[in-house]
Amino acid sequence: MPGRWFHTFKHRRGRYPAVVRWNKITLVGVGLLGGSLGLAIKQRHLARRVEGYVRREASVAESRGRGAVDRATLDLASAVSGADLVVLCTPLGQMRPLVERMLPALKRGAIVTDVGSTKAGVVRQLERLVASAGAHFVGSHPMAGGEKTGVAAARADLFERAICIVTPTRRTHPAARRCVEALWRGVGGRVLRLSPAQHDRLVSRSSHLPHLLAATLVTCVLDARRSPLQAAVCANGFRDTTRIASGSPEMWRDIALANRVFVGAALSQFRRRLDRVQKLLRAGDAEALAAFFRTAKSRRDHWVARWALPDAH
Repeated sequence: MPGRWFHTFKHRRGRYPAVVRWNKITLVGVGLLGGSLGLAIKQRHLARRVEGYVRREASVAESRGRGAVDRATLDLASAVSGADLVVLCTPLGQMRPLVERMLPALKRGAIVTDVGSTKAGVVRQLERLVASAGAHFVGSHPMAGGEKTGVAAARADLFERAICIVTPTRRTHPAARRCVEALWRGVGGRVLRLSPAQHDRLVSRSSHLPHLLAATLVTCVLDARRSPLQAAVCANGFRDTTRIASGSPEMWRDIALANRVFVGAALSQFRRRLDRVQKLLRAGDAEALAAFFRTAKSRRDHWVARWALPDAH
C-alpha cells in the first residue's frame, strides 16, 4: 500500500478518491509545467508543502518569488526527501538520470509520476527503478502547455479542462494510480486512462506531428535565402500555424527520438494525404478541393465544440 499521506478521500461510488491532500509534493523541474502545477496545487490547497528542484541558482529565487513552490533548491536529495509525491517535470532525456540520483532519498511508499510527452520508454525505464526503492511509479501526461518556457510563463489555470492522460500497467499499484488521477482532477484536468503504447500512438498524430510540421514550415518559409520581403508578408495565418515551433528544442528533440516509430508512421500518413492534395491542385479539380476544405472545416469545428480548450492566446 502506498505510504502514509495527509489525505482526504471523497469517494464517488468507491471508484476513486476525488480529493487527495498531501503532506509534501516535490516538483523536479519548475518550468512552465512544473511551475503551473505548483501554482495550481497551492491555489487549491492540495498539499501542505510544495518543494522544487531546479538546476540553476537564478531559478531558486525565481521559482519561490513566482509563488510556484514553498522552497526551491539545487539539492535533489533534499528536495525529494520526505516527499509523498514526486512529479518529474523535466525533458525526457533527464528523467532516468534524475531518478537514479534520487532513489536513496525517496521515501518508501511514495508515488512518482511525470509529465512527459511519450510514455512507453519512460514507463519501461522508471517503473522498475522506482519500485527498487519501495515506491510506486505511475506515468502521466497532461495535454497542456505552450510555446513559452520557464516558470515566468506558468499559470495556475493551465490544466483546467485539459485532458490528463494516465498510463498504468499491470505492475501499477491501484491506489497509486487512483491518487495520480486524483491529482490531475484536483488541478482541474479531465483524466483519460490509456496504455503507454496507445498513448504514444495517439499523441504521435495529435501532438508530435503538428510540432514537426510547424518547425518544417518555419524553416521552409523563413529560409534566409528567400526574399527579405517574405517575412514581411507572414501574417496571422502563419503566426498561428507555427506558434508551437517556438517550443523548447531540447524537449522536442527528446520527444521526437523517443517516439520516432509512431512519429515516422504519422509523417508517412501525412505525406500521403499531402500528395493527394497536390494531385488535386495539378488537376485543377475545384469540386474535389472544395470537398477537401469542407471536410477539414467540419471535423475541426466538431473537435473544437467537443474537446478543445478555450483559446488562451
